[in-house]
Amino acid sequence: MRFAVWAPNAQYVSVIGDFNDWDATKDQLQPVDSTGIWEGIVESATVGQHYKYHLDGREKADPVAFEAEVPPKTASVIFESEHEWHDADWIEARQGQVQLERPMTTYELHAPSWRKGLGWRALADQLAPYIRDLGFTHVELLPVMHHPYSGSWGYQVTGFYATVSTMGSPDDFRYFVDHMHANGIGVLLDWVPAHFATDPWALARFDGTALYEHDDPRRGEHPDWGTYVFNLGRAEVQNFLLANALFWLREYHVDGLRVDAVASMLYLDYSRKDGEWVPNAFGGREDLDAVAFLKEFNELVHAREPGVISAAEESTAWPGVSRPTYVGGLGFGFKWNMGWMHDTLSYFQHDPIHRRFHHHELTFSLVYAWNENFVLPLSHDEVVHGKGSLLSKMPGDRWQQLANLRSLYAYMWSHPGKKLLFMGQEIANPWEWNHADEVPWHLLEHGEHAGMRDLVRDLNRIYREEPAFWEVDFSPEGFRWIEPNDAMNNVLVFARVSKDGERQVVCIANFAPVPREGYRVGLPQGGDWTELLNTDAVYYGGTGIGNMGKVSAEATPWHDQPFSAVLTLPPLAVVWLQPATDRFL
Repeated sequence: MRFAVWAPNAQYVSVIGDFNDWDATKDQLQPVDSTGIWEGIVESATVGQHYKYHLDGREKADPVAFEAEVPPKTASVIFESEHEWHDADWIEARQGQVQLERPMTTYELHAPSWRKGLGWRALADQLAPYIRDLGFTHVELLPVMHHPYSGSWGYQVTGFYATVSTMGSPDDFRYFVDHMHANGIGVLLDWVPAHFATDPWALARFDGTALYEHDDPRRGEHPDWGTYVFNLGRAEVQNFLLANALFWLREYHVDGLRVDAVASMLYLDYSRKDGEWVPNAFGGREDLDAVAFLKEFNELVHAREPGVISAAEESTAWPGVSRPTYVGGLGFGFKWNMGWMHDTLSYFQHDPIHRRFHHHELTFSLVYAWNENFVLPLSHDEVVHGKGSLLSKMPGDRWQQLANLRSLYAYMWSHPGKKLLFMGQEIANPWEWNHADEVPWHLLEHGEHAGMRDLVRDLNRIYREEPAFWEVDFSPEGFRWIEPNDAMNNVLVFARVSKDGERQVVCIANFAPVPREGYRVGLPQGGDWTELLNTDAVYYGGTGIGNMGKVSAEATPWHDQPFSAVLTLPPLAVVWLQPATDRFL
């Protein structure tokens, strides 16, 4: 078995493990010229045995180990894959796909706590039919890279090339991805190049010096997370991370990477006070090494693995995050729309009687909607650390909370941008997320929670069937305001339009807790319009107020439209209308 490790400042390196009774004198490695790499062959080492590197008296896990021991043990494990893939058709089809013009609704989950006690194989077998039934196109996993502290949810990584050992072997995870693909479900991973754990047996001060991290704590330590920051100005560190990105895409066939905490990488003064950060060579606050790294990352993964997704969690107004590098962008395919998330949740948390004063917190997102390729995220970050669940954020009694949440989801699904929802929110979990507890599945015994799940299923089904909702997400041709200014009634009306302009859906939101009788809405064409969706339907737990499934548009101009119809708008609800003829095209 061949071993190699980068440790340029070490004086003595050997491999210790089950194969040599952990004796640091038996299997010494030799330096490879002046590369800083030490290597050697250990004839007695076999698959399944545990090992570490001994560096001048320090014992370190292998930075590129494919498997790690179950915590609290910290050794690396020799691993060779025996998995046979069955997703060749999926991978071939992915290479020709333009993800921006495809439907995309993502179910984000923390694998260990979706349902407690499941390994990767059992999770795959239970999760795949659930996701298929609900109609999500992708699952996105909080970091699956090895991490010893479960309370970090995977964001404090020690083994960037190993899967988390508490869920099974690396081949068990390969089975998970393969099984998802067999069921038509894409798999996205959270990827964390922004920081790494400080555990002394892992990357920290690996060869006795700040090898992977910056030596200066003003550059090398994250004040928020108590972690180290990668030194992206070092070519070997860049290569370690870039190779790692390709590793997950190639070795595990995943369909994309969501890069965590991009803002913390871009700004040298992120979460730092004056005097706690070092300006760049030009005196600015931008981390030029990180900018170059992110550009190279995106160029590399999109060139080497066509059709994969790269997404950035970037919470500032950094320009061009999801624009090509050749026009000065960072090159990501998508950017999480944190502004939309913040403004939308802020609006919905207001009592409806006050919403008229906050009406344009909803319309503002359309001012900048085309600046980036946005994903609309209602992620795990919004339901932790005392923020409560989405349901508990909603004002009013329980019926109003549920109605508000149903209308929030329908508004989100009709708004330009791809969608992401964290596990448990599809059943209106009333409690904030705790990684030690599983999704409270018993809630589905109650009609109002089952109704929320049924609504999410229908939202996904209609969304995927109707190109007007997803073909033109990132340019204004796919969206038209009809009534953006009715703040007094808490009403919004807009249309989504397909790429060829032939198909359209009109979305009408009444965010007041009272029905609006006789409300005239402008429509772009006459004749019958079908009620595609009404979140106040009894089936979802609503009151059943609506328009008996259809309305007729007459030649009365309204809202700058040539036709209009008089509607009953149900309370705290969203209605989708579509020309009846479109349903038969």
